[in-house]
Amino acid sequence: MARGPTNRSAPRTPRVVRGFDRQADAYERGRPGYPAAAVRHLGRVLHLGPSCTVVDLGSGTGKFTRALAQLGAARLAVEPTRGMRGVFERVVPDVPVLDGTAEKIPLPDGFADAIVCAQAFHWFRVRPALREFARVLRAGGGIGLVWNTRDDRVAWSRRITQITNRYHRKEGTNRRWRSVTAGFEDPTSPFGPLHRRDFPNAQVAPVDTFVDRVLSVSSVAVQSPAERQRVAREVREILRSDPLTRGRRVVRLPMTTEVYWSYVR
Repeated sequence: MARGPTNRSAPRTPRVVRGFDRQADAYERGRPGYPAAAVRHLGRVLHLGPSCTVVDLGSGTGKFTRALAQLGAARLAVEPTRGMRGVFERVVPDVPVLDGTAEKIPLPDGFADAIVCAQAFHWFRVRPALREFARVLRAGGGIGLVWNTRDDRVAWSRRITQITNRYHRKEGTNRRWRSVTAGFEDPTSPFGPLHRRDFPNAQVAPVDTFVDRVLSVSSVAVQSPAERQRVAREVREILRSDPLTRGRRVVRLPMTTEVYWSYVR
């Protein structure tokens, strides 16, 4: 009989993660979607189909959960912040969303065929999370890690990155920009090698959407209302003055969707 999760205490959610509670609606409005080709690829390499169960861990407002619908697998989400879960329940009412963390997933052993994490894995304590993933996965199961990254060869995107980096340094949130392979190279890891494939993506949206996107960044979201207003003014000024965006109601930002995957040993 499969065992349920242990009774150990869940790790304390970092302050900046709790900041997502403040800006869950901005997150939903401002964050980009995911290319269908990237989702189909993940479905192929993780062998997902109608007879499978996939867990979207750190699901946020459910942007990637919705993208997974095309695979036909049963979906279940886990998200630690109440604000994000509230938006998720409103916009993805057909998928259950549970309160939990990567280090303490509220599901029994061998529950899922795959676990996916979009824009979330950099918040996890890698080694404890991988052990917990392996517990929840069935034999032969796999994980998928996904990030949308802006193309900072575009000058106005690079200027916005400079703004967010200012708050990343203040809040100590540069953890994703260490190697994503941490933990997978450990010979004691329950997972095999990490594979990667990139897909072109772009966000095409009104100026207000890009303002929301910046305000939804965790290290910005925890700032005071006055500071967030200052950030919004800075972003609007960049988009008002840059030659590629000046006078445009709709803006296009090239991105790359990075897809990583691995399997239980």
